[in-house]
Amino acid sequence: MSLSDSSVPMDSARRQDQLSTTAAAAARKILVRLQDVMAARTPAQAKLNKVVEIIGEELSSEVCSIYLLREGMLELFATRGLKQEAVHVTRLGLGEGLVGTIANNVETLNLEEASGHPDFAYRPETGEELFHSFAGVPIVRREKAIGALCVQHVDPRAYVEVEIEALQTVAMVLAELLSNAGLVDENPGETRAVETGATILSGLQLVMGMARGHAVFHQPRITIEHTVAEDIEVERQRVYSAFAKMREQLDRMAGQAEFGVEGETREVLETYKMFAYDEGWSRRINEAIDSGLTAEAAIERVQQRTRMRMRQIDDALLQDRMHDLEDLSNRLLRIVAGQLGTAAQLGLRQDTILIARNLGPAELLEYDRRRLKGLILEEGSLTAHVTIVARAMGVPVLGRVKNTRSLINDGDLLLLDVNQNRLYIRPSVPMDEAFESGLALTQKRRAAYAALRDKPAESLDGTRIELMVNAGLRDDVAALDVTGADGIGLFRTEFQFLVSATLPQRERQQRLYREVLDAAGSKPVIFRTVDIGGDKALPYLRNSDTDEQEENPAMGWRAVRLALERDGLMKVQARALLEAAAGRTLHVMFPMISEPWELAQAKALFKEQYDWLAKRDKKLPKTVYYGTMLEVPALAETLDFVLPELDFLSIGTNDLTQFLFAADRANPKLAERYDWLSVAILRFLSRIVKTCANYDVPVGVCGEMGGRTLEAMALLGIGIRRLSITPASVGPVKAMVRSLDVAALSAHCTDLLKGGVANLREPLAQWASDNNVELN
Repeated sequence: MSLSDSSVPMDSARRQDQLSTTAAAAARKILVRLQDVMAARTPAQAKLNKVVEIIGEELSSEVCSIYLLREGMLELFATRGLKQEAVHVTRLGLGEGLVGTIANNVETLNLEEASGHPDFAYRPETGEELFHSFAGVPIVRREKAIGALCVQHVDPRAYVEVEIEALQTVAMVLAELLSNAGLVDENPGETRAVETGATILSGLQLVMGMARGHAVFHQPRITIEHTVAEDIEVERQRVYSAFAKMREQLDRMAGQAEFGVEGETREVLETYKMFAYDEGWSRRINEAIDSGLTAEAAIERVQQRTRMRMRQIDDALLQDRMHDLEDLSNRLLRIVAGQLGTAAQLGLRQDTILIARNLGPAELLEYDRRRLKGLILEEGSLTAHVTIVARAMGVPVLGRVKNTRSLINDGDLLLLDVNQNRLYIRPSVPMDEAFESGLALTQKRRAAYAALRDKPAESLDGTRIELMVNAGLRDDVAALDVTGADGIGLFRTEFQFLVSATLPQRERQQRLYREVLDAAGSKPVIFRTVDIGGDKALPYLRNSDTDEQEENPAMGWRAVRLALERDGLMKVQARALLEAAAGRTLHVMFPMISEPWELAQAKALFKEQYDWLAKRDKKLPKTVYYGTMLEVPALAETLDFVLPELDFLSIGTNDLTQFLFAADRANPKLAERYDWLSVAILRFLSRIVKTCANYDVPVGVCGEMGGRTLEAMALLGIGIRRLSITPASVGPVKAMVRSLDVAALSAHCTDLLKGGVANLREPLAQWASDNNVELN
C-alpha cells in the first residue's frame, strides 16, 4: 500500500490506473482548450465565461460555476447553467453555504443531494433548485483558497474520482489565470484575518524577549507562475531528475545521522527517506504531469490533495507524518525550480521574524543581526544548539509552533512575545498598540538599566556582588562595555565547535581566545573547556564505543568525560588557551566533573601542556587559575577532596536542577513543574556555599537561575556573591542588588530554610515587596 495514497487497496490498482488515465486525458483536453483562452487578448470576464463553457462541455456538466474571493466574500463571477442575472449578485461569506465551506476549509465536496448537506444555503436568484448533485473544489493560490470551481447536475449522483481530479487540475490552472488578471484578493490570508480576528499561536518558550517584524521563511516559498506544460515528457524528466537529487541528499544526511545527529532529527530523516522512495507519491505526480501540468504544478497539485486529507485526519501521529511529506514536497519543489538558497543568502530587507522547521547554529549566524529580531521554530528545544546560539545573540525564540506554513504568509506582520508565550499573526490595531506599549515599557526599563552601567552592583548595606556575563562568540565580549559587567564568568568554548563543519584546529582556537582576551582587556574571562557530545553531538565527532543513540544524552558521553577519553582534543585546546593567554591571567573551568579523579586528570593534562610549552621557551600565562562547574550532585559529596585543588567553583544550575529532580529540562511537560525556589534546591546550594567558605574558595552561579531577579535575590540570601548571567539580565539584577539589604535578606533566608514552607517563591516575593526590593 502506498504511503502517500493509503486509501487505495492493492486489488483495485488496475481500475485505478484506468481511472487515472481517463482523468489525465479529460484534464489534458480541458487544459489544451484553456491555453487558447488564456492566450487570447480578451477581458478577464470574457475568459471566465469561456472557461465555464469549456469545463461544462468536456465534463458533460449541466452547471459549471466559478466563485471568487473579493473583499472577504465569495462572489459568483461566471456560470453556465445558473441564471446569468445572479452573476456578481450572489455572494457568500467564508463558511457560508457549500461554496463558503469549500473555500473556508480548503476542501472538496462531492454530494449526491446538495440540499441534504448541513451547510447548504439556498439562493433563489440562481435558479439552482432545479439541480440536485453538486461537486466543488477550492481554487488555491499560495496554500489559500481564492475561490471555488463547482459543477451541478439535475439528477442526484455522486461524481466519480475522474471528474473530481479533472476539476482539481483545472482549478490549479485557474489560480494562475485569476492571479495574473488581478481578479481576486492579493492576500486572502489577510482578508480572513480581518473577518475572524488575528491569529494567536503559542509554543515552547526557548529564549525570552519581545520582537516585532515581518515574516520571512528560512526556506522561501516557491510561487508557481506557470502551470500548463508545453512538453509533458520534458516535465517528467525534470521530476525524475529532482527525485534523484533529493534522494541523494537524504541518503547523505541519513549517513551523517550515524555520526551524531540527534534522535528526533534521525527519526525525521528516516520518515523523509520512506516518503522519498514511495512509489505512490511519485506515481501521482506523474499522473498530474500526464494531465498537462508543469513539474512544479504537478508537485503542488498532489500536495494540495495531501493538505486536504490532512485536515480530515484526527490521529496526531498521522498528521505529523503528513507534515513530513509537506516538508519533503517543498524540498522537491525547490529542487525542480532551482531555488535552493535560504533567506540568509537572499538577504533580509527589513525587521524580520524568521520562521523555520529547525536550524543549525551556523545557519542562524548567517543572518544579519541588525535585521533579525526573532525566531519561530516548528521544532526546537531548550538544549538545542540553535537555542544556545540564539540566546547568546539576544534573539527571542519560540519553539514547537505548529502549522506555520499554512497560517503565516511571507511578509505578514508578526508580534513575538516569548515572555507571554504568544505569537500574534497579522495583529489587529488594538493588539499592535498594546504590544508597542509593552515594548516601550521594556525599552524604558532598558534605558534605566543602562544608566546603572558604570555603577557598582553594591547592596544598601555595602555588600559587593560580582555580576559577570555568559558568552560564546567573539562579538559577545562587547556586552562588557554595554552592561558594565565585571567580566565573563562563562565563555562557552564549544560554540566554535558547534558552528564549524570540521574540528577547529589549534590555530583557529588560539586566535579566538586571544581576540576574546584582547577585547575584555583588564576584565577576567573564565574559559570553560568544551562541553560537547551527548545532547550537543557533532557530525564530525562520534562515540567510538557505540553507534547507538544515547537515551539520556544530557547524562551521557559529553564534556570532560569525552575530553578525557579523546585527550588529543583537550590537549589541543589546552595549548591554544595557554598560548593565547601568554603574559596574562588565564581562568580555566572544567564542565561536568563528577568525581575527584576527573578533576585531577584534567588539571594534569593542562599542566603537562604548560610544561611542554615551557621547555620550548614559549611565552606563558602569568597565572593559571583552575575551577570546575558543579553540575553533577555527586561532586557536592566530595568537595572536601576537590576544593583544596581549586581556585574557584561555579554552580551550573541548569543541569544541576534537572539532575536533582530527575527532570529533563527539554521536556515541555516538566519545564514548569520543578521550581528553583524550592527548599530542596536552596538547601542543597546553601550547603555548597558553606563548604566552599570553610575552604576559602570563591563560589558563583552560572545559569538562568541567576538571571532572574527573584531567584538571584534568593541566591544572594544563601551567600552567593558572584553571578554569571546573560547580558540582558545584568541591568535588572544590578537594580535589584542596589535596592537590597543583603544582611537582612540572609537572616530571613536562614529562617525560611529551617522548614515550614516547601516552596519559597511566595514568601520571598512578599519579603521583597515589603522591603521595596526592585524586581522585574
